[in-house]
Amino acid sequence: NAPNRNYKDSNHKPELMYALSDFWLLHGFKKKEDLIRVLTTVPELSFLLPVFSNGNYKALYEEVMTMPQDKVDQVLAPLLRRIVPAYKTNELQKSNEDFWAARAAFTFCKDDHLDRGIFSIYLFNLLHLKEGEAIFQDAGLPHAYLEGQNVEVMANSDNVLRAGLTEKHVDVPELMKHVKFEATDPQIIRSNGKDKQAFTTPAKEFLLSKYEGGNSFEIAPASATILFCYQGAAEVFAGQEKIDVNRGEAVLVLPGQAASVTSANGKLTIFTVSTPMDKN
Repeated sequence: NAPNRNYKDSNHKPELMYALSDFWLLHGFKKKEDLIRVLTTVPELSFLLPVFSNGNYKALYEEVMTMPQDKVDQVLAPLLRRIVPAYKTNELQKSNEDFWAARAAFTFCKDDHLDRGIFSIYLFNLLHLKEGEAIFQDAGLPHAYLEGQNVEVMANSDNVLRAGLTEKHVDVPELMKHVKFEATDPQIIRSNGKDKQAFTTPAKEFLLSKYEGGNSFEIAPASATILFCYQGAAEVFAGQEKIDVNRGEAVLVLPGQAASVTSANGKLTIFTVSTPMDKN
């Protein structure tokens, strides 16, 4: 449990995030042409263009992550002087990287030093997910959650390598060994509008499903399944046993144990997390 310990276990950590509200996040590196456009149009970052001229993501990220702190302050200070006034007067939209860079300056920059994680706001894809949409983030994909509420499932791991925008331990050399230095084409999983939706991903450790709207449904899981009540209240019948599940509560359904779920008071939203047996 040491705060400077990178690895709590031997597992990798793919994740799936489902948005319960409007949700903003950073997700992998921008495409080369988009990144060059940003480095060209943000004058304070134009010095990075020669480093990235051949599309070398690792060289670019290493440049900002190993930069001496006094140079980080020297580069970011004029950027923040330019954008913070517009942030204070609500002139910046959340779709603009400047909005999040200015907010980060107020949140994470302390002791007269600026957080180098601000660079990542401009280098990574800035995404806006609407309620009901989801996105998968494989192990090694750099990402950061900026604003919103979500349901998140992941492999059984507490391993995190941080790059900034945090007060927790940052280990840059170890981070550089594991980041995927490549452009990411974000694949947002849209809601299908149906009562049931399974959010399939490449991960073999988990499968998130959502049941919504109907008065009742049945499951007969092949793996242990967590059933979480997000909205409403449910009665879960398994064999001769009945369990009342209120909002915010969860029950575990064992493999091969058929269960019937019935709404106890109107609209019901249930999330289940299981193991996709076809991938094991």
